[in-house]
Amino acid sequence: MQTKTVSNRISSLVVLYDMQTGFFSSVLEDISDKDAHNRLNTKANHVAWLAGSLVEQRYELAQALKADPASYNPTSTAHELFKDNKGIQDNVTYPSPVEFKKDWQLITPVLRNVLVQATDELMDSIIDMGGMSMSLFDLTAFVIYREANCIGQIALWRRLLGYPAMRYM
Repeated sequence: MQTKTVSNRISSLVVLYDMQTGFFSSVLEDISDKDAHNRLNTKANHVAWLAGSLVEQRYELAQALKADPASYNPTSTAHELFKDNKGIQDNVTYPSPVEFKKDWQLITPVLRNVLVQATDELMDSIIDMGGMSMSLFDLTAFVIYREANCIGQIALWRRLLGYPAMRYM
C-alpha cells in the first residue's frame, strides 16, 4: 500500500495547525462562561467571540478543502452567529468555551485529514472572496496565521481576567 507524501509547503502548515490545535484547548482552560463574555468595558472581541470565530473558520476551511460532508456535520454549533464572517454582536450570549472545545474536537481531525491529502492542484486553485481572490494555499496559510493571532489574544484575555498564563502542554 502506498501512502501519499505531504508536500513541503503543506507540511509546514500542518506543523502549525497541530500546535494550535492543542493551544486552543489550553488557552480556554477554566475560563468561565461569564468571563468569556467580559469585554472589560472595551469594544475588543471577547474570548467567546474569538473562540467561536476560530471554530467557524476551521469548519469553513474544511469545506473549501472539499471535506466530504457525509463524513461530518459541516456546520458548527454556533454557525448562525459567525457565518459570513460576522463580527461580534452586542447583547448576544455566545456558547461557552466548553461548547466551542467540543466543536473544535469534531472538526479538527476532519480538517487535518483533508489538509494532508490536499493536492497541489487543489491548493493552487483560486477562491473568489467577494472582491478579492487568492489561492486556496494562501487562504489556508492566512487561516493558520489567524489562529495563532486569536489564540494569542485569548492568552492575553486570560491574564487581564486574572487567570494564570496559558500552558504550552
